[in-house]
Amino acid sequence: MNATKISIIIPTLNEAITLQETLIHLKDIAGVEIIVADGGSQDETVEIARSLGGRVIVAPAGRASQMNAGAGVATGDIFLFLHADTRLPSNFDILVRQALQYPTTIVGAFELRIDAQIQGLRLVEKMVNMRSHFLGMPYGDQAIFLKATVFHDISGFPDLPIMEDFELIRRLRRLGKIAIIPAPVLTSGRRWEKLGVVKTTLINQVIIAGYFLGVPPTRLVQWYRGR
Repeated sequence: MNATKISIIIPTLNEAITLQETLIHLKDIAGVEIIVADGGSQDETVEIARSLGGRVIVAPAGRASQMNAGAGVATGDIFLFLHADTRLPSNFDILVRQALQYPTTIVGAFELRIDAQIQGLRLVEKMVNMRSHFLGMPYGDQAIFLKATVFHDISGFPDLPIMEDFELIRRLRRLGKIAIIPAPVLTSGRRWEKLGVVKTTLINQVIIAGYFLGVPPTRLVQWYRGR
């Protein structure tokens, strides 16, 4: 597995503030390519991505369509989908290759740590990591990764404006084991700081419940954005 190439696919839309630090931590890692799938940024996102060695492509705005577009040009054996405001742990490349070397493992992700010091967030992290380990349901902010062949076999992310990561994992868990690496990614706490722990958690749970109840994803997006 050491010869396998990892394609890190990052969807972006006006992420100049967070993207630089994310990419700096990915520089000069052997066997890794960086693809930034931009949805039409009006800030310096594209320039930052190129200056730090990322290959930039432009795709229709929407996380699912951007990640699918990035995967379409990726040349790696493994795809890792990373949010622009999330940093991978040290030796992530070794951990990813090790996780996928087992034939029964179909997809993997990392534990989650939120980069903010707000009361209640440590409990949120604990609940997220328990859900991931015991229910096999990691979300996109945990850096989902899988073999390129598997991704193409299931036709990539479903064309949804929200919950695309949730639906991808639901499909994959029927096919094999989901590995949760016991090393956390560090994701931005900006949404938690803006809305608060209680409100952010409530919105997230309402979105999930609405999805199961058949609420149109276009409506769910409006709820998520507070409209």
